[in-house]
Amino acid sequence: MKSIIVLRHTPTCPLGSVADVLAEAGLTYQYVDLFSEIPKRLPLADSSGLVVLGGPMSANDTLAHPFLRPELTWIQEAVDAQVPTLGVCLGAQLLAKALGEKVYPNRVKEIGWYEIEVLPPAAEDRLFAASGARETVFQWHGDTFDLPAGAVRLARSELCLNQAFRFGPLAYGLQFHVEMTPPLLTEWLDEPELHSQMGDHADPRAIRADASQRFPAMQFLSRRLLTRFAALCRQHQ
Repeated sequence: MKSIIVLRHTPTCPLGSVADVLAEAGLTYQYVDLFSEIPKRLPLADSSGLVVLGGPMSANDTLAHPFLRPELTWIQEAVDAQVPTLGVCLGAQLLAKALGEKVYPNRVKEIGWYEIEVLPPAAEDRLFAASGARETVFQWHGDTFDLPAGAVRLARSELCLNQAFRFGPLAYGLQFHVEMTPPLLTEWLDEPELHSQMGDHADPRAIRADASQRFPAMQFLSRRLLTRFAALCRQHQ
């Protein structure tokens, strides 16, 4: 059976809820820990999907993080081969960059709970169909990107224009953290390096206080999106 390749940029950004959904769908996955070793190639032809996770670095930090250069090539190869691809946060920015667009600082950092507006094209989309007009998500990003030519914008927010997009039939970029779980949120808020990134942009106490109310709404959206992405991967077996 083919497995899903998961590109991980830091140990603090794992699959989270994605792992549970893949297991329920009977799918296997393998981490490629780019922070540890850069492989010479990815076995994309033998994979059922590609997931590109988040990380604290910028998609433009190719000098500090040399794995970003080959990673952009692998993402482009996956899109060209129509391997189901899901980019989350940094992963969405890398997907846009691999497709020829710029990644740059957003006008504000989004850290915490936000609402996104789901746009009309989402009604016909294989992942986003039946979503509400507004959905609750968890954000942790400072950069954004231009929408790739030919891509379909599926969601936006008041502070960030590109929250979700599809390129071609099988490649998706999600700026928000669809993989977030309560334990992972606690880990992030307790992680000194991540905590220091907040500055004055967010209040960790408020994020914790809102979690019990916000998580149920977000998890409903996340499970729907991830279950449908898993179905795309199953079809690619």
